[in-house]
Amino acid sequence: MLSQLEQAQQKWGGSHSVIDAWLAERQELLVLYYKVAGCSPTRNGKALPEQVDIQSFCQILMDYLSAGHFEIYDNIVEACQEKGPESAKLAQSLYPRITDTTDTALDFNDKYAEVNQETQELTDFDNDLSVLGETLELRFQLEDELIDNLYSNHTE
Repeated sequence: MLSQLEQAQQKWGGSHSVIDAWLAERQELLVLYYKVAGCSPTRNGKALPEQVDIQSFCQILMDYLSAGHFEIYDNIVEACQEKGPESAKLAQSLYPRITDTTDTALDFNDKYAEVNQETQELTDFDNDLSVLGETLELRFQLEDELIDNLYSNHTE
């Protein structure tokens, strides 16, 4: 997912400040994802990440989802409509598929954002995080396709 992000930043970085900020937030989300997934030296082989790390990840996850749904997607879809019918059609077909990934992320947040490791069993955490990771990877691919649609030339 990080190499996909790097490609997106190289391809569209500097094209628009909103997209730059969104990709930077994606990077922050991925760094925290890898930290709670145990792919970070700070987890040091612990069975589960610290509660504060889970909460930080969930907060960034919600910020990222919100930015997409309430700030970015509508603007990109509108800009694609201005480019022409082919661009608009592709954008309109991608948006519902991106939205479908939101439920998995919201479910994860609902389950873990306020978790108390001292009183709650977290036996499903790693599995739920893995499912979320696969969902985020799909979401990022769809978002990148949406951004690419905005900057691609379509023939009528």
